[in-house]
Amino acid sequence: MLGYRDLWRAYKANKQARRRVEEQLFEEKERAKVTLDSIGDAVLSTDIDGRVSYMNVVAEMLTGFSREEAIGKPLNEIFHVVDAATHKPASDPARRAIESNSIVALEANALLVDKNGEELAIEDSAAPIHNRYGLVIGAVIVFHDARFSRENTARMAHLAQHDALTGLHNRNAFYERFDQSLSLARRHGNQMGVLFIDLDNFKVINDALGHNSGDRILAALAERLKNCVRAADTVCRYGGDEFVVLLAEVAEPGHAYAVADKIREAAAKPMLIDGHDMSLQLSIGVSVYPDNGETADKLLKSADCAMYRVKALRRPMSTGMASASIGLQRRS
Repeated sequence: MLGYRDLWRAYKANKQARRRVEEQLFEEKERAKVTLDSIGDAVLSTDIDGRVSYMNVVAEMLTGFSREEAIGKPLNEIFHVVDAATHKPASDPARRAIESNSIVALEANALLVDKNGEELAIEDSAAPIHNRYGLVIGAVIVFHDARFSRENTARMAHLAQHDALTGLHNRNAFYERFDQSLSLARRHGNQMGVLFIDLDNFKVINDALGHNSGDRILAALAERLKNCVRAADTVCRYGGDEFVVLLAEVAEPGHAYAVADKIREAAAKPMLIDGHDMSLQLSIGVSVYPDNGETADKLLKSADCAMYRVKALRRPMSTGMASASIGLQRRS
């Protein structure tokens, strides 16, 4: 007969096994989401009742609807397709896939009418989605702009998530990556770090050397920022000469400050831009989840405030902020 301790050990082992399975399922879901957001085709899925259950980034771009607007809406409100010749509504590919339990193609000469009423020639196919018992529970539609190659569509998806000058993630991508990291942090009880970085005196440098040189400085700084963080972290050009770094997991606040110090040192190393030897001065504000906030906006605001205190006071790292020095001289 099992005693209390045996039952307790069995309970703990079962609980840990369930948690491992839940973590594996969550990570698989996140991996699938990143994959679907990275491909060149638009992907849209529905439940058995024909309501939108998922859209990837390209689907958002082509339909004009955000994921938040589309989820739960009837498919024909989001994916409004008409015949190019008659402008009559085309048949619903998702419904046909569900009813036939097979892959179907969109009718020829189909036009997608986006949120703003613009028409776009598309090509697509739909397939049924099954549950573990083989029952149809919805459908997935994969479509793309028929006017452009898949490479151009992939480029559009990339530009929607990245800054054209530096190649870094943009604001939209930062918020998406933050939400993904926040889910993992809450699940595992981890901390995250946010660094708000401003390039001091950039306007003076830009005016003195010209905008082309200024762009090259920003691009060079972006490379140095990327080299200071891990693959799991996110470096974003927030706007102008401002950058944001999301540290997906930090063991303690000191880790975030250490990364800020590493960035400060990297920026201070001389770089050659159009014949000028330069070292850059950065003001860096640091905030940590959950101590300084539990949303992206609160953590950004906290880090932004810390960054402005650096500019005003030039306090050392021990105050929770980081700064660096600047030099500019002409190479002889």
